[in-house]
Amino acid sequence: MREDRYQNVARFYDRLFEPMNSGLRLLGVRMFRPQKGMAVLDVGCGTGTHLQLYRRYECSLFGIDTSSSMLEVARDRLGDGAELRLQDASEMPYENGAFDLVTCMLALHEMNQAMRAAVIGEMKRVLKDTGRILLIDFHPGPILPYKGWLTKSIIFLSELAAGGEHFRNYRHFMAIKGLPTLIQENSLHIEKERLVGGGALALFLLSNPNSE
Repeated sequence: MREDRYQNVARFYDRLFEPMNSGLRLLGVRMFRPQKGMAVLDVGCGTGTHLQLYRRYECSLFGIDTSSSMLEVARDRLGDGAELRLQDASEMPYENGAFDLVTCMLALHEMNQAMRAAVIGEMKRVLKDTGRILLIDFHPGPILPYKGWLTKSIIFLSELAAGGEHFRNYRHFMAIKGLPTLIQENSLHIEKERLVGGGALALFLLSNPNSE
C-alpha cells in the first residue's frame, strides 16, 4: 500500500472541506434518489461522509479507500453500518454486477492516467445492469465570473498545497478536460449533469449502455 498522504489531516479533514463539499453531496443524492436496500459503493470513500447520507435511506453501504487514517475516521462515523476496505480501486474485491450505485467524489483527479482508466473499468464491472455511476469532480469550464474564478482559485491553491504527484495528476486531469473526456473514453452514457461553482465543479449521473 502506498504512503498515507492523509495521515496528518484525516482528523480535521471534514472541518476544512465539508462546508464546500456538503452541497455537492446533497446534489448528488437528488440526482439519483436512494431506495431502501439499495447497494451503494463509494470509491475513495475517505471519512465516510458521503456514505453517511445513504445510511439515512437504509441502503447497504460499501466503501473503499487507500488511506488507513481516513478509513479510521469513517469507521468511527459509520460503525457496523458499512463494509469498508483498505485497498485501491483498480482491482476491487467485489463480484460483477454487485451495486445499484457506484459513487466517486473528488477522487479521480488525484489518480494518474493508468489508475483512472483501471478504476473506471472496475466501476463498470461491479455495476448492476440497471445501476448508475455518480461522478463528482473538478471541471475545466468554461468558468464564469466571479464565483467560478473564486472557486477555481481555491481549488488550484488546495491542489498546489497537496504538492508532488497529487498536483501533477490534478494538472493532467484538467488538461484532458476532466470528467467529460473520461466519460467519452469509457463509453458511459450521461443521464444527468450539473455544473456548479461557476462551472468549476461538475456532477454526472451515468449508465453503462454496454451492460443493457
